[in-house]
Amino acid sequence: MRKFEGYQRGVNLGGWLSQADETTKAHYDTFITEADIAQIAAMGLDHVRIPVDYTMIESEDGQPLEEGYQYIDKAVHWCQAHGLHVLIDMHNTYGYTFDPLAKGADREIFFRSASLQKRFFAMWDRISSCYGNCPNTAFELLNEVISPAIAEEWNCIADRTVDIIRKNAPQAWIVIGGVRYNNVTSVPMLHKPKDDHIVYNFHCYEPLMFTHQRAYWVENMPDLTIHYPEKVSKYRELSNGLSDNLVGAVNEMDGDVEGPALFETLFAPAVEAAERNGAPLYCGEYGVIDQAPSEDALRWIIDIHSVFEKYGIGRSLWNYKEKDFGLMDSHYEDVRSELVKYL
Repeated sequence: MRKFEGYQRGVNLGGWLSQADETTKAHYDTFITEADIAQIAAMGLDHVRIPVDYTMIESEDGQPLEEGYQYIDKAVHWCQAHGLHVLIDMHNTYGYTFDPLAKGADREIFFRSASLQKRFFAMWDRISSCYGNCPNTAFELLNEVISPAIAEEWNCIADRTVDIIRKNAPQAWIVIGGVRYNNVTSVPMLHKPKDDHIVYNFHCYEPLMFTHQRAYWVENMPDLTIHYPEKVSKYRELSNGLSDNLVGAVNEMDGDVEGPALFETLFAPAVEAAERNGAPLYCGEYGVIDQAPSEDALRWIIDIHSVFEKYGIGRSLWNYKEKDFGLMDSHYEDVRSELVKYL
């Protein structure tokens, strides 16, 4: 399988320009600085994924916000200075968000609205005009599409967005994920790439009952300490009552496997689709919540790493700091030096 070169070992900068706990200039100026980028490079990683909320770069009426673009400019400059590649990820867009805390949001209207899509295309035209000629900078169209009912609509939107970006960035890598929160099981549903610089993307938090244990934002998540590794049947039993879009991958798996075999089984259809269509495969998010025992989290990272390495799958850990998954937070202090070896 082809590799997503320059994007094999990375980390997310979530909580900075997306899903920020504070939307203040002080936060944006201090949450991520050049010192953080230097530290990431010193860990031996090769890229950062930068989630960006549309509200950082455009007003509610769709006008560009230069102050928001200035933060992306800084990040790109810092990464170039420290030898890192950059992936600019549009974490949400006007008319669509995956955020489970946005109660009552319509998760499908964007995919059926020509006016909302027109604004999305214009936003990507601007982004690719700004960064299309920046070395080692890639684009991820949209984070975590949820509803399986609009899978084909999303494929068509993605294809059209690729055409728009290609006018400004003929050779830039473009990263595209599928439905069900970018689940690995949705990779085979993606269209065949329009060119040889398209990357198939997925996120992996399986088994969700382990990686998201006690997550306050997951509806019906029980208050339990859950360990890794366990048989798939154990995680399936614990997953009763959770959304199938979140836990369906484990529920649909064949065989009662555990450890690396869990990821081998889970990734197999995506690997086959990527090989068949000549696309690199990339895991844009994976990680374990700080509510899980740190030793178990390390075992999970080691196991998923072994399968990433076997197939040459690029990846980016969620998350560098804070957002309940922070690599640099105190929860991972006892295992961090070992964990970093397996990113």
